[in-house]
Amino acid sequence: MRTVLVTGPGGAGRTTVAAATALASARTGRRTLLVSADAVPGFPAGPGPAEVTERLDFARTDSAGHFRDELLALQDRASGVLDLLGANRLDGEELTELPGSDRLAVLHILRRAAEGDWSQRGYETLVVDLPPLTEALALLALPGQLRRYLRRLLPRERQAARALRPLLAQVAGVPMPAQWLYEAAARKDAELAAVESLIGDTATTVRLVAEPGPAAGDALRAARTGLALHGLRVDAVVANRVLPGHSSDPWFAGLAAQQEKCLDHWRQEWAPGTPVHEAAHLGHDPRTLDELALREGVPAPDDREPGPAGGPWWTEDDGDGVLAWCLPLPGAVKQDLRLVRRGDELLIGAGPFHRTVRLESALRRCTVSGAALAGGVLRVRFTPDPALWPRSR
Repeated sequence: MRTVLVTGPGGAGRTTVAAATALASARTGRRTLLVSADAVPGFPAGPGPAEVTERLDFARTDSAGHFRDELLALQDRASGVLDLLGANRLDGEELTELPGSDRLAVLHILRRAAEGDWSQRGYETLVVDLPPLTEALALLALPGQLRRYLRRLLPRERQAARALRPLLAQVAGVPMPAQWLYEAAARKDAELAAVESLIGDTATTVRLVAEPGPAAGDALRAARTGLALHGLRVDAVVANRVLPGHSSDPWFAGLAAQQEKCLDHWRQEWAPGTPVHEAAHLGHDPRTLDELALREGVPAPDDREPGPAGGPWWTEDDGDGVLAWCLPLPGAVKQDLRLVRRGDELLIGAGPFHRTVRLESALRRCTVSGAALAGGVLRVRFTPDPALWPRSR
């Protein structure tokens, strides 16, 4: 399934561009699902999926409902522990969603898509209207982070000791973690793995939406580094609300000239792999389905060729026994980079963005001997550790 994740700076018109992208996909004959937390003009108001046109359905995320259902289900699974502690149960009517629950609701929708919950509808394209740029990058990194926390806090190998828990409980005088906790962790890990697989799939891309201007240019430049750090490919940059170029009004013409200058910079920065499309200003936000369908400059998702397996990085042999681990980081600045080796993991920071990468088997038996950023590629040098590397006879 082709997946397009749409995001951009706040107020840039992400939702309308996501809707126009979904309509363009449906017009090519592909069965398409649009997911958004916001209402879309001309689209059904219910949670869905509900039909918009012959080949397009719309599903609106319900963060409050998802939060309520998840918490009530957790109460039911932990009923034994809660009763032991004398806890008072919460009713659904008194639950109010907490900050961040909207992100979990989006992950829930992505999981349903990844696991084929809507397979009977035969969707070929999934278009997801994500939150604003900074929040979207944090959301896309969340499945990997949560899986790492689960592995550290509840490692699977400890489940083998469950037969000893009654004895340990008597010795310690306190109840030991119940089996349901490990089962819940395993279930959540599988769900997060499905979402992480969908986000990292070669058929998944990000579509950036921004209104041409200096502030948007800075935001896109920073986001380019963050997206590369997480191995996400940008299929297009959509410059939204572009003004007509020729006007007799000096003030209006000045704004159009400023936009054109910004667009020239974007074309140079994103060339040659990412096209910059221009969506003209309508004089108002789209109000009807017809106005969305007629949006020019918002292309249908392209049929992307599968990319290389194994992540966005690669390993090179320098020929002198030193291995170089390479990660493309376009737009990164040396002063903003941070690298920490911790056990079998490499912790990478690029400005406000962070990622923890588990090293390949060969690199785990090496020590970090240096790093350099050149040509938009970070190269970390690894030297084999004689104490860990097999010796040749």
